[in-house]
Amino acid sequence: MRVLPLYVVIGGWLSMPALAADAESWMGRLAVAEQKQSYTGTFVYERNGSFSSHAVWQRVEAGRVQERLLQLDGAPAEVVLVDGRMQCATDELATQVREAQAWHGQRLDPKALSEWYEFRQIGDSRVAGRAAVALAVVPRDQHRYGFELHLDRDTALPLKSLMLNEKGQLLERFQFTHFSPDAIDAQQLTPSAECKPVSVNKREANLSSIWRSDWLPEGFKLLDANERPSPASSEVVSWLSYGDGLARFSVFLEPLRGALVEDARSQMGPTVAVSKRISTADGDVMVTVVGEIPLGTAERVALSMRTGAEQAQR
Repeated sequence: MRVLPLYVVIGGWLSMPALAADAESWMGRLAVAEQKQSYTGTFVYERNGSFSSHAVWQRVEAGRVQERLLQLDGAPAEVVLVDGRMQCATDELATQVREAQAWHGQRLDPKALSEWYEFRQIGDSRVAGRAAVALAVVPRDQHRYGFELHLDRDTALPLKSLMLNEKGQLLERFQFTHFSPDAIDAQQLTPSAECKPVSVNKREANLSSIWRSDWLPEGFKLLDANERPSPASSEVVSWLSYGDGLARFSVFLEPLRGALVEDARSQMGPTVAVSKRISTADGDVMVTVVGEIPLGTAERVALSMRTGAEQAQR
């Protein structure tokens, strides 16, 4: 399922013999299945000690992938996507869906990922009443997290995933409680009236030439860039999105215009947020890095941001 995170165990599992060839074969099957397989199901999601349950429908027809996710706890929260592009979202999910826009068309590439992660087959399991194979996706450096995937033996889609940090602590869990690889009809994909159209208003500015990073973890590249109004002021915020094909993070840059703002850092589950004040020729800017990467990596990225003018002067 493309829009959901995938995860790994970095503990006793990894003392088992590595079956790299079989693991790479399964990752290849997963990459194909995400674009070919229709299904419906319910899953639980755990993050920072809190749980939520969700229903999901995916329909693939003539190469077109339609997805609908509905949160089942509390007030209904819903999102509908077509080929990764958002069609509508409730207010609760609209912001998250906007951030996911950088990933539309972003497909899993096991060969490219193998440069930054090692794949290992670590055993068999059973999830939602279905036979599964367990894989470890182990990061080759300290700048990304690892994952444990439990892939359905019939469809190769992820039935369960766990993300742990370098200390083996659980950061996030995704697990199906019911999964059915059956055909989906159009009615099941019809959004509710609360699902409102969502769009991203991009400006013509070429932000990749205005802002750059002096340092990025190996394998990460710029995926998207745009500008948006600040939720806290009248300023326009520049936004750049980076990814390695699996992990991702965003960088937000907002002019301070003399405002007094403190540096900050926080972490909720796998998601970190680091804010650093930097000086530029046009005044101070608050740089905020948000994403599923280690805290130290986010801080280094924040401090490495430079303007195009600074680059031209070198």
